[in-house]
Parts: sequence; structure tokens; C-alpha cells
Amino acid sequence: MRFAIKTRPEHTTWAEVRDVWMAADEIDLFESAWNWDHFYPLTGDLSGPNLEGWTMLAALAQATRRIRVGCQVTGMIYRHPAVLANMAATVDIISEGRLELGLGAGWNQHECDAYGIELPPLRERFDRFDEGVQAVIALLGQTTTTLEGKYIRLTEARCEPKPVQRPHPPITIGGRGPKRTLRAVALWAQQWNSITESPEQWRGLKETLLAHCADVGRDPGEIVCSVNVRVEPGHDVNEVVDQVVAYRDAGVDLAIMNLPHHAKPDILLPLAEALAPLS
Repeated sequence: MRFAIKTRPEHTTWAEVRDVWMAADEIDLFESAWNWDHFYPLTGDLSGPNLEGWTMLAALAQATRRIRVGCQVTGMIYRHPAVLANMAATVDIISEGRLELGLGAGWNQHECDAYGIELPPLRERFDRFDEGVQAVIALLGQTTTTLEGKYIRLTEARCEPKPVQRPHPPITIGGRGPKRTLRAVALWAQQWNSITESPEQWRGLKETLLAHCADVGRDPGEIVCSVNVRVEPGHDVNEVVDQVVAYRDAGVDLAIMNLPHHAKPDILLPLAEALAPLS
């Protein structure tokens, strides 16, 4: 099994996040580190601080040397796909080819209402997401892109310079919607990330993903399956390991350890030592 970390940008400081990522960069067991793409906290005091994900990602790419970096996951509703493609190419260059490009349709009504960002009905949102993913892939991989979509129109559009990783950084699509999200994973993703309540629930979603892969002619072995495992404050490392083992036995490839608020770098080594026998 493979391992990664995630730090939540809510209720924390830049220095705390930076120090944890730099420490994880020195522990080979952790292959990637992730944040999220929100503007308000998701837990606790919703009026509290929450650092912006992509500007953090660029700085964290510069602060690290080995670990892969990603935003889990970028809400397509927040930025025009052409703008996002340019952001992704730039961060991939800054990181010297370590970007994991996390994409999702978006869902946070509270943020959208506060900022005046349109949150379309679910069907339209996923129609826009599908067009957006295709636009990002084309812009990152092609010299010019012309797209006549229902929602996105590009005319001989360029994204230069291109990312280091060709044809584009690996795409992670996050979510567990059985009809649209998992079909999008089958069509375009190199990684599927989910937050599930149990390994049993995850197995059911994986079966749906396999069906979509068969339908579109995709080899499911090309898709890394990852889940988030919450590490609570004052956690019992044995309980964390037990959760990881259960997901490993269900068929998960990558366990992303969702660290608690205000995590210190010294949380990482004991965690890595406990997880290492599973790798």
C-alpha cells in the first residue's frame, strides 16, 4: 500500500502547514501531500481563517524537493478552466514535475452564496465539469485548443509554458457520485479519491467504477484508488493502522492520512513507522 498526508488549511497558520509538509518531504513513505480548495472553514467556526489552496500549493512546491503536491480537490466552479490550466502548468513547473491535479465539480453552497459565485443545479454542474476537464486536458497537452462546448468556448487558445509532466500532470477526480463522478473518473482520471464511511461502502463504489471502465473501454488498473483516513487529535496509532488495513484489504491503493488541526512535524515519524509494514 502507498501513503500520503493531507493538511486542512482551516483554523491553521501558514507556518504550521509549511513545517509539516517539509517534514513529510523527508519521510520517503509519504509520496504526496494535499490541501483543499475552499475559502471558508468546513468545520468549527465557519467565520474562522482558511488559507487559499492554490497559492499555498505554489509556495509549498518551492518549500519541498521530493514529495508530490496536490489540491484535493479543485472546485471547477471557482475558476475558468483556462485559468486553472495555466495555474496547473505553472505549479508543475515550480515543483519540477510534482503536481497532482485534483479536480471536482464543486459543492459548497455557503461559499458560493457569500461570494456571489453561481452554483448550478447538479446536472448542469456536472455538465460544466465534464467540459472543464476536457478543456484543461486539451490546454495542457495541445499547442492550441478550440472548443465549442455548451458552457466553455475556446478559440485557438494557448497555455504556455507547458507543464513538465506530459501530456499533463496526473488527474485526480474526487467524489463518490455513482453516475457522473465515477464515469468521469473512468474517462479521464489517473487517480480516484473518495471519503467513505466504511470499506464496505468503498467496495460498492469500486464495483460501480469498474462497470464504468468496462463501458468506456478503460483499463481500471490505470487508475489509482485513494481514500482519506482521518487522524484525530490524540489518536491511537493502532486504531489508525486498523482502518488502513481494512481499506487495504478492500483493495485501496493509496491511504491519505488526514492530519488534525495544528499538527506538528513530530506527528509524522511515529505514524510512518506504524504504517511502514503495510507498504
